[in-house]
Amino acid sequence: MLYRKFAHRIEEFLKDEPKKILLINGARQIGKSYLIRYVGKKLFKNYIEINLKEDKESIGIFETVRSTADFYLQLGTIAGNKLGTRENTLVFLDEIQSYPHLMTMLKFLSQEGRYTYIASGSQLGVALAQSASVPIGSVTIEEMYPLDFEEFLLAMGCGKETIDGVREKFLAGESLNESLHNYMLQQFRLYLLVGGLPEAINKFLENRNMMHVRKVQRDIHALYRIDASQYDKEKKLVIRKIYDMIPSNMENKKKRIIVKHIEDTKGHKQFSDYAEEFEYLTNSGIALSVQAVSNPKFPLLESESKNLIKLYMNDVGLLTNLLYDTNINAVLRDERSVNLGSVYESVVAQELHAHGYPLHYYDNKQRGEVDFLIDDYDNLTVLPIEVKSGKDYTVHSALDKFVSTADYHIKKAVVLCNEREVREKGGIIYQPIYYCMFYGRDKSSDDADYIIPEITL
Repeated sequence: MLYRKFAHRIEEFLKDEPKKILLINGARQIGKSYLIRYVGKKLFKNYIEINLKEDKESIGIFETVRSTADFYLQLGTIAGNKLGTRENTLVFLDEIQSYPHLMTMLKFLSQEGRYTYIASGSQLGVALAQSASVPIGSVTIEEMYPLDFEEFLLAMGCGKETIDGVREKFLAGESLNESLHNYMLQQFRLYLLVGGLPEAINKFLENRNMMHVRKVQRDIHALYRIDASQYDKEKKLVIRKIYDMIPSNMENKKKRIIVKHIEDTKGHKQFSDYAEEFEYLTNSGIALSVQAVSNPKFPLLESESKNLIKLYMNDVGLLTNLLYDTNINAVLRDERSVNLGSVYESVVAQELHAHGYPLHYYDNKQRGEVDFLIDDYDNLTVLPIEVKSGKDYTVHSALDKFVSTADYHIKKAVVLCNEREVREKGGIIYQPIYYCMFYGRDKSSDDADYIIPEITL
């Protein structure tokens, strides 16, 4: 039984914005289609689903459609007995990136208003870039992600009341008691192994066998690599190379992409030469991009650098599968010989991204690096976040220099670590790592209580 906050967002949109079309973007295998299907059948008497990727790979009914009249004709041949009115009929166009010309047509389908529409895709960012006319004003694009840590806790049987209680402690700047802290930390480490992909979580819930979970993760990782290789004949090998470099880059000190390592160019190419490849990886949702900032100002968007980026995998379970395979003790038992720094950073990136934060990190030759920077809207400044997986969590010279730089006007900083006690010292707040689930949380989802059946993708 999986709880998804995004279900409430879909339902709200379909109720409040009947004249617009919701486009849901996100990587494959994160549960988009199932969630739309579930909400669509709940709200509409007539539900029609068309997988355009399957259509393109088979008979291609919609390949030659170039007008709304053509579209209605083809729609009627496959679902004529289910077509009613806008109020009682939902048409779901899945994998719409397969036919970029239909992206343009959404504007006219919306204006004519015969039916209600919703669409999804795994490469919408790429498709929109290729579309001749983006239907601005007629569509709303929303991003969907793998299950975050809060949703994982609910899947594991943690009660909503418990999570609400932990949230109250977070907001009050207080620590959990020893037993609850140990429970939350253990669940967090499980999340590092299982990740947030619905199929992996459901497989874990079946029998708690990590061998089976790892098989699911290996299959999805292979699928992502195949998708990358289908994007462009000339660029596919480079895209796959960059994607394959992510785990090893995370183990390096700087953790960012080194251009000369991509094709062994030895300085003949620059970062800008690979802009399309990086955009594909992030637009398709299989990688998270973190932009460098050397002179932070609020808002961070004004001071980011696009030439120094870090890439993280979209799901921490995929990363721990590649790093540790079935050796679960490397994560669960806090083995001293294993440095979980890159894994902790990945999961924090995943949480911040899912909660709506653009990802940035601090990179300054004189002062060093800080893992993450987010906009602090309450204080109209920047909030630096350092992530520590080991016992030396109080050692952070770059963060100290960052906080003490008067020009940055920093009100506070955060260190996320394994320690239970929440405390503040020198403007730096130390918090347990699992508190990352409350940063930027979408409070609009509180009104919904979606418990939906097991997802089958």
